[in-house]
Amino acid sequence: MQADMTDLRGLLEPSIESLGYELLLLEQTHNEKDAVLRVYIDAPGGILLEDCEQVSRQISLILDLEDPIRGAYALEVSSPGADRPLVKPEHFARVLNQEIRILTRDYILGRRRFKGRLITVEDEQLVIEVDGEEYDIPLEGIETARLVPNFDD
Repeated sequence: MQADMTDLRGLLEPSIESLGYELLLLEQTHNEKDAVLRVYIDAPGGILLEDCEQVSRQISLILDLEDPIRGAYALEVSSPGADRPLVKPEHFARVLNQEIRILTRDYILGRRRFKGRLITVEDEQLVIEVDGEEYDIPLEGIETARLVPNFDD
């Protein structure tokens, strides 16, 4: 099970948006026994189980018809959760001044893991403050990024 994620996003995103949801992230995981396509969706009022079921039914039809993924896999549609994934520039813009966790594809000043306060997002680049130091990180160089939940508020 290995599909091109850009092609898969292009295939599924219009249908998900037509239902009133935002496609946040697609993840593929697989091991010797199991393969999973995980689809994270969001909406302004949040996501309920019924929302996940509706999107799952809709995209299952598309996946069955287009058959973009080789082999057997399970489809999971999920809300982003408290540690929501951050993918697009607008996702980062929504969480300015909040704590985020980033894993970069390449080393930046000797490190790939960053956990700190998001200061700015501009021109396909963000600035994160980690332990009093600021790091410029290009969005295209981010492997994964997630909001760090703050349960004190």
